[in-house]
Amino acid sequence: MALNLDSPLSLYSIPAVWFTAFYPVTLKTGILRSTAVGYNNIQPRQNVERAKASHTLDQATTDLISRYEGAHLNGMENLPLWFAAILAGHFAGLSHRTLNYFSAAYISTRLLYNYVYVNQKTAAHSWVRSVVYFTGLSMPLTILIKAANRLQS
Repeated sequence: MALNLDSPLSLYSIPAVWFTAFYPVTLKTGILRSTAVGYNNIQPRQNVERAKASHTLDQATTDLISRYEGAHLNGMENLPLWFAAILAGHFAGLSHRTLNYFSAAYISTRLLYNYVYVNQKTAAHSWVRSVVYFTGLSMPLTILIKAANRLQS
């Protein structure tokens, strides 16, 4: 079977989007493990607070750890909406081309969002992050509306 935009590929976006939410926490863990603060696997949710309270890390590293954590949390908060949108799109019988297009675009915006989030340093960067976020957010919402409209007709 030849893969193209008419192939049923969008379900693969579910693990791909999960990956975009998960990799920032992996990078954060790597930073913690490579510092004097270390990584506490017994209480992993307290690692960011331990890093902030540490006197061995400079402010830039502490801020980077916090931004990785923020990117991770934002990704996890958005997972259910994306999963619901893709499943609703399939249930409603939206075209594979439509779902594939939105999947590729959403994965791209999530990767760009993470990049901007982790690297932001100014208020202007934070506005870029917000624009990228809302652009990405429009995609699952559009799929849900298209699915609802399709089921209504």
